Amino acid sequence: MFGYISINQAEMKFKDYDIYHSYYCGLCRVLKKNYGRCGQMTLSYDMTFLIILLTGLYEPDTKTETATCAAHPLKKHTVRTNELTDYAAAVNLILSYYKCKDDWEDEHKKKSYAAAKLLAPKIAAVKERYPEKIQAVSSNLKKLSALEKQNGLNADMIAGIFGDILAELFVFRQDEWEDSLRKIGFFLGKFIFLMDAYEDVEKDIKTGNYNPFKQAFLEDADFSENCRKLLTMMMAECSRTFERLPILLHADILRNILYSGVWCRYTAVTEKRMQEKEKK
Repeated sequence: MFGYISINQAEMKFKDYDIYHSYYCGLCRVLKKNYGRCGQMTLSYDMTFLIILLTGLYEPDTKTETATCAAHPLKKHTVRTNELTDYAAAVNLILSYYKCKDDWEDEHKKKSYAAAKLLAPKIAAVKERYPEKIQAVSSNLKKLSALEKQNGLNADMIAGIFGDILAELFVFRQDEWEDSLRKIGFFLGKFIFLMDAYEDVEKDIKTGNYNPFKQAFLEDADFSENCRKLLTMMMAECSRTFERLPILLHADILRNILYSGVWCRYTAVTEKRMQEKEKK
């Protein structure tokens, strides 16, 4: 849905990439199976991270098979699925539905309205299974929308609300790992919100949409570097908590994402801005 929590493929071993991709394909398959083609269209690299994180922690029975699909009709590829794939698919659908609903209410995007209408019947089924997750997303997005309408510029505080959303969604069950998973989700959520604001700040200035970085972008000569420091603080807390978990399975893949993959978009956006400045 957001695309910020992905791998750095250039820094990943071939075998690790194949494993990562097999979980991604598994998520795609489960989204289609559980929620149809409209559910499949919400496929997200971010939720692939959640599957691998929870799989590494809980080590559930995982089904491994080979299959073809519409995207790769002539070549079989490995697909991995387990109970956490089902959970991540539900989370993916929740986030996608409420993001589309929020975009329609705040910006009146017609595509978002149409997507929300398509996903609404599927959300009803998810609500029966995960009512507390739906409540957490819905209530926190309302808080976020209200603060954005006040045009508050406290980026850290507002990002914390989105952090609360992912904190709840990263908790698969109430056990000894709940607090750690909640903390990882919280700081990852803050990172996603701030990274999204960093990437969209120029567009939001033009359209008049809310963005906590508007003033800093226009007035701060060290805007990119200061944002990098803020984002680094979020990932430092997230990674520190991750390293305390007893995860051995797929640990290299998870470290690739947390220490390298999450920075790919920041690097691309920053370099593009530098090139545009040079041209001017």
